[in-house]
Parts: sequence; structure tokens; C-alpha cells
Amino acid sequence: FTGIAIGQDEEPLFLLFEFMHVDGDQGANYAETEEFWEKVHVQRVKNGDCIGWDLWRLEPSGQEQGAQFMTVSLYNDPVKMMDGGDFNKAWTGAYPNLTDAESNEKMAMTVKSRDLTHRVFLQQIDLTNDDFDMPIGTLAVINFMKAKPGQSGAYEKMESEVFKPFHQSDVDSGGRASWGMLRNMLGYATEAYATHIVFDMYTGYDQFFNGGSTGPATDAQQKAYQEINAIRDLKSVTHATLVRKVR
Repeated sequence: FTGIAIGQDEEPLFLLFEFMHVDGDQGANYAETEEFWEKVHVQRVKNGDCIGWDLWRLEPSGQEQGAQFMTVSLYNDPVKMMDGGDFNKAWTGAYPNLTDAESNEKMAMTVKSRDLTHRVFLQQIDLTNDDFDMPIGTLAVINFMKAKPGQSGAYEKMESEVFKPFHQSDVDSGGRASWGMLRNMLGYATEAYATHIVFDMYTGYDQFFNGGSTGPATDAQQKAYQEINAIRDLKSVTHATLVRKVR
């Protein structure tokens, strides 16, 4: 979800995930809605309110399976992320000739086309060394992880020190495009669904199915999996395909 020219050791990256439920009869309207809003997000980047925005199509995506789409807004400042910026300024900058009636119509279409089910505020805490710029069509495998109480620090340390070298080797060999880890900034309550997100990036499903590591896990890897399973739970896995992108 990064795909942006920020050095891994230069600036922190903060991400707002917003999950959208779209009814079956609203698919075309939702596509039109996000096409309209993309120009607003271009203006938000120009105004300095954020540094990027994405739209991702999620799988599985049946009507009883939760959200069908996700937007990701990128920030280099957590205060800007929580504040959101001046949407009115971005709106008028993107569409200076819209009448009040037309603006109201667009807002009504936005509300009708989807339900915003929930938001997640995240900070990137690790990333492989790669130059993947995340083109349209990128596949992201999103792993929602929940660290056991009191084990968040140990879990992050193990992902970075034990598992990241495996992921880096896979990236270097062309098995995947990128790997990274995000921390849920506001989700450490006992009942929080997930405390972290670990993502694997692929150029598409061809790389996902054909480019990964082959062969059985080594004894060391098996031992590491047993140890990490004791301190965190894999809550769910979602596949996401990049549909729109603003940088």
C-alpha cells in the first residue's frame, strides 16, 4: 500500500483504510462515484492534505462477505490523517464550475452507492527493500493479525528479524513484488479485530500462483512458524486488486 517515493528510513508513513460495502445493484454507480472522487483526491495531494490515495477491489466479495472495495489514503503526518484536510477546498479546486445543485447531486450519489463499514488507522513499521511502484492491477494479499495480549512488541520483532529475511529473499528472486507490516494505531483494545496488517504484494495472480517459493519449509522455518503462532492469531485474509491510484 506504499508504492510512493518515501525512503524507508526518512519519513514515517500513515495509512487510512476505509472499507466499502456496495450492494449488487450499485456497482456501476459506485464506479462512477469513485471516478468522480479521484479528481478530488488529486487536488488533495496538490493541496498537501495527503500524499496519495488508492481504490482496491476486494475478494472474496459476495454480498454476505462484508466489503467489496477499500480505499487507502496515505499521509506523512498522523495529525493530517486524523484531521482529513480541507475537503471543500479540494472539491472546488477539482470542480470549480459545479453548481450547488450539482454538488448536492454528486454527494447524494456517493451516499447511495456505498456504505462505509469501518475505518482503520495504520502506521507502516516495516517494508522489504524493493523498488515496486504498485501499478494498476497490483495484487495485495492482506493478512489481518492479532497479537496476543502483551505480545505486540515480541510479534513485531519476530516478523522483522525472523520472517522479513525470508520475504526479502522471495522479493529478490522474483517470487513476489513486496512485503510490509502495518500497526493498527487505535486498535489495541482486547476486543479489537486486528492489531496488525501484514501484506504481500504481487504483480498479479500469475506471480501469486507461479512465482512464489517452492519446496517444503526448513526445520528452522517450521520452528519459527510454531513460535509466531503462539503469540499472534491470523484472523482473516483478503485479496485486493488495485483499481485506481493517485500519487
